[in-house]
Amino acid sequence: MMSLTQKRASAVLAALLFCAGAAQAETIKAHYALTLMGLSIGSAFASGVVDRNYRIDISMRTTGLANLVSNTKGAATASGGLSAVGPSPSAYANTTSNEDDVRTVRMSLAGNAVRMVEVKPEPWDADQRIPVTDGNKKRVVDPVSALIMSVAQGQELAGPAACNRTIAVFDGVTRFDVALAYAGEHVASTKGFSGPVAVCSARYTPIAGHRPDSKSTRYMAENRDMNVWLAPLPEARAWVPIHIDIKTAAGDLVIDASEFQIGSKRADSAR
Repeated sequence: MMSLTQKRASAVLAALLFCAGAAQAETIKAHYALTLMGLSIGSAFASGVVDRNYRIDISMRTTGLANLVSNTKGAATASGGLSAVGPSPSAYANTTSNEDDVRTVRMSLAGNAVRMVEVKPEPWDADQRIPVTDGNKKRVVDPVSALIMSVAQGQELAGPAACNRTIAVFDGVTRFDVALAYAGEHVASTKGFSGPVAVCSARYTPIAGHRPDSKSTRYMAENRDMNVWLAPLPEARAWVPIHIDIKTAAGDLVIDASEFQIGSKRADSAR
């Protein structure tokens, strides 16, 4: 039997846990314009809730001149838990389609390790790719979860802590690292957002699942002209991209937020 003191202590603890669960979670709604060499090629929309748990949904489609090459649509979603060391995804799904093909990827994870992955259809050149080992599927995040950069308590939210990290990503087919390094601060202004953002330089390192003779993979691995601007989520102590620019073999690719809104809602209703 619990004593009266123990009951009171339990009641206080329960109240504290309730209050913590009812805290404000941050919401994100963003529209991104995709341009190549200054020409519009598509748009993307992202929405989500970020707190101790998170869920992010992304959709994109090509437009304008890009549709002359391939009318492509895509949607991806990821959910999981967020801690000081980063996202720990539990589920990821992605569907891409064009006039000729539809591909779906479904993945479940636990403890940042892949438990199940299903890719339909498999890449036509799967036997020509570097095999992805079981070890390659541990200590990873999916491509959507990789967009959330958390900062540990005790560290300055702004500054180098926003960027300096290497993100191990597995998208269901390829395993690669993205290394971010702090390059300074910038003031960004768009519909719904105006303020300082962290500027990170980015490097891409292929690990497995790619073709060793791929010119595009080799180009990206040698590419030193990749940058991402991160906007802060102060309550979640995390950062998310508001602008990405990448030099590609076809020209400069820019993904820039034309609208970026951060809001809040009760964290217990966000789950």
